[in-house]
Amino acid sequence: MISTENNTIKNILASNGLDGDIGLWQRRLDQITKADVKRALDSVPGTYNINKLLALISPAAESYLEQMAQMSQSLTIQRFGRTMKLYAPLYLSSYCSNSCLYCGFNTQNKTERKRLTISQAIEEAKLLAEYGFSDVLLVSSEDKNFITVDYLTELAKKLKPMFSSISVEIYQMTEDEYKKLFCAGIEGVTLYQETYNRDAYRLYHRSGSKADFDNRLQSPDNFAAAGMREIGIGVLLGLADWRLETLALARHGHYLMKKYWKSRISFSFPRLRPASQVESSNFEHLIDTKSLTQMIIALRLCFADASLVLSTREPADIRNNLIKLGITKISAGSKTNPGGYADDKISIKQFQVNDNRSPAQIAQMIRTKGMEPVFKDWDKAFTKTD
Repeated sequence: MISTENNTIKNILASNGLDGDIGLWQRRLDQITKADVKRALDSVPGTYNINKLLALISPAAESYLEQMAQMSQSLTIQRFGRTMKLYAPLYLSSYCSNSCLYCGFNTQNKTERKRLTISQAIEEAKLLAEYGFSDVLLVSSEDKNFITVDYLTELAKKLKPMFSSISVEIYQMTEDEYKKLFCAGIEGVTLYQETYNRDAYRLYHRSGSKADFDNRLQSPDNFAAAGMREIGIGVLLGLADWRLETLALARHGHYLMKKYWKSRISFSFPRLRPASQVESSNFEHLIDTKSLTQMIIALRLCFADASLVLSTREPADIRNNLIKLGITKISAGSKTNPGGYADDKISIKQFQVNDNRSPAQIAQMIRTKGMEPVFKDWDKAFTKTD
């Protein structure tokens, strides 16, 4: 029985062992039978409870993956139509004060770094607009002295005429700071917990403000309370057991959906990739494509209306196959280094991109799957903040 007496996400996860009690949940997973999986599949598609999700991600469910995939595809078409949203990340800085062991921007790495001035960022944005993008994600490492709230608000105001949707993936901020971003035209924030396992989090985040697990866990509450319409959360697969990560991620998402029902929740589940001075084979919890697929379709069968996001961390062939199984939004033509759209060789990358196809090639692939690529999500008239 999942306790909900303590209404903060920190207490909810802790009281139910979802922040690291691997033994508890492994025992429960081992007890799942095929009958449990069948009951989960007989429930209303797109509805969440943790016992249902537990069954769908269990080893016992592996023999039902084809049926689950068909159900996930059908539900996604029912809720989202035959469409696929496209977005592009725009990296602003590779300077960082954190020492995350899996990241190419780790402050300990002795390598060339780069920051974009607002003028340089606008030039990068113009290239994205020329590709057809209307949905841009501003990404930065923790470079608070340069990528300030004022920097982001000024940049957002200058980008508003070019894009219908502007979101950010940056360091943690206060609710008041997020409100300033929202008032400047930024409508969404993505922030990965990376891992919900406290011990693993402590291992991989050695120093910097990101080393504070609880502060990071609280951040989605801060930007949701600030009025953000798009709330993005996720885990970096490879840091801890994927099944327990899925349970915690889903519980966090369900909590946010109930508390901030006016906002739209998205889930991301990038797999760890090699980066500068980072070798992914050193991580013991890397997951295969079959497990990633099981995670994606299980989340869709529990969350009918959540956006499921797949980045260019995944190879082209895998993205081609997964987009019909529950994914609703993908990046295209991504560069993970500041200034990378103008010159891809000028600075360190956060990680190696695995799908190097152009936006036009991605759009054509989507069409061959019988779907329509969507570069623009909604009209600005519906997202005015004044």
